[in-house]
Amino acid sequence: MAMRDNQLEEKTARHLESLSEALGSGTKSRVRKLVNSLSAAEIGDLLESLQPAKRLAVWELVDTELDGEVLVEVNDEVRAGLIRDMSPEELVIAVGELDLDDLADILDDLPDAVIREVLLSMDRQDRERLEQVLSYPEDSAGGLMDPDVITIRADVSLDVVLRYLRMRGELPRILDCLFVVNRSGYYLGDLKLSDLLTCDPSRPVTELMQPAPSVIPVDMPAGQVATEFEHHDLVSAPVVDITNRLLGRITIDDVVDVIRDEAEHSVLTMAGLDEEDDIFAPVAQSALRRWVWLGVNLITALMAAMVLYAFEPTLDKIVATAVLFPIVMSMGGIAGTQTLTLMIRGMATGQVSALNAPAMLRKELAVGLLNGLVFSLVVSAIAWYWYGDVHLGMVMAVAIMVNLVVGALAGALLPVILKRMSIDPALAGGVVLTTVTDVVGILAFVGLATWLLLSH
Repeated sequence: MAMRDNQLEEKTARHLESLSEALGSGTKSRVRKLVNSLSAAEIGDLLESLQPAKRLAVWELVDTELDGEVLVEVNDEVRAGLIRDMSPEELVIAVGELDLDDLADILDDLPDAVIREVLLSMDRQDRERLEQVLSYPEDSAGGLMDPDVITIRADVSLDVVLRYLRMRGELPRILDCLFVVNRSGYYLGDLKLSDLLTCDPSRPVTELMQPAPSVIPVDMPAGQVATEFEHHDLVSAPVVDITNRLLGRITIDDVVDVIRDEAEHSVLTMAGLDEEDDIFAPVAQSALRRWVWLGVNLITALMAAMVLYAFEPTLDKIVATAVLFPIVMSMGGIAGTQTLTLMIRGMATGQVSALNAPAMLRKELAVGLLNGLVFSLVVSAIAWYWYGDVHLGMVMAVAIMVNLVVGALAGALLPVILKRMSIDPALAGGVVLTTVTDVVGILAFVGLATWLLLSH
C-alpha cells in the first residue's frame, strides 16, 4: 500500500514538473496535449496542486467533454473557483452528460440559472431520479447510489435479456451483474454477467439468479457501505428501501471515493482543517480558518500553564523539576494518543461498540499499567543517576505511572464520550487528551515534588 502511494506521489510530481516546463515555455499546444492525456481524476489532482493563476490557465485548456468529470473530482473550494471562471452555457454543457449520482454531488455548487437549465434539459424520469438522490443525506447509501440501473424479470430467458441489452445499446459503466425485480420493482436477486454470456440462452433467469452477497439499505451510512464492499469483495451492490424495493446501485468507484474522503477527513480534522479547503487559498483566508482551532488549543494550554503557575515556588526551589516534568507530560500524551487512535479507528470500522468497549477499556488500562511500570523504573533510574536524589527518582516513577494510566483511560473514554455528545472524536479528541495528560502530569509530578522533596 505504501509503495502504491509513493508511486502515485511520484506520478503526480512528474505531471506537475512536465506541466510547469510546458507553461514556462509558453507552448499552449503542448500543455493542452499533456493535460488531456490524463484521466479526469488526474486532471483534478493537478488543478488542486497549482496556484490559482496557473490553475485557471490550465483549466481553459481542458477539453470540453472532460469539464464535468473534472469538476466532480476537485474539492469544493477549487470547484467553486473553476465554476466562477465558466459561462452558464459552458456549465450546462459540462454537467449535462454527468451520471445522476455525480450531478447530485455538485448540483448545489452550480448557479441557480444553470441548475434550471440542466433540469429543463432532462426528461421527467431523470428529474425524478435526481430528486430521489438529492432527498438522501450525502454521506448515506442513498446519496451515493446511481438510480439508473438495468433491471430484468425472472420469468424471461437469457436470450430475451441479451436481445434487450443489444436493443438498449449503451450500458452503465462497471457492470458485473443485472438486478432481477418483480412487476412492482421489488428486488429478487442478481444475474451475473458471466452467467448471461456463458450459459445456454434458452435457460430462464430464475434458474441462474442468486441473492446479492450484500443488499444495501438506502439509509446505511457511507462508511458502513465501504465496510460491506470490503467484507464481501463487491464490485456493485443493490440499494433498497425498507420494503425491499430496488432504488439504485452503488459501484466500487463510489466506495473508493468514500474511503479516500474518510482517510483525508481523519488526518485533517485532527489538525482542525477541512479536506474541502483549497491548499492555495489566500493567506488571510487560510489564517482565519485556523484561528478557531488555535484559539481552542491556546485555552487548553493556558489551563495547563495555570496549574503549573500554582507550583511556581517548587520550580524556583528545585530546578530539576523544570527539567524533568516535560518527560512526564510527553510520555502520558504519547500513551494516550496511541489508545485514542486505536479507539477512533475501531469505532470507525465497527470493531469497537458498546458491547466490547468495557473489555477494550480494561485491556488499555492493563497496557497502561504495564508500560507505566516499565518506563517508571527506567525514567526514575535516569533521574536518580542525573541528580543523585532517590526521592526525585521516586517522584518520577509515580508521576510516569499515574500519567500513563490516566492517558490510557482518557484515550479509551474520550472517543465514546465525544461521540455521545455528537462531537467528532477525530476533531476534538487530540486537544482534550493533551489537556488531560498535561494537567494530570503537572499535578502528579510537581505536586508530589512539592509534598515529598520540600518536606525533606
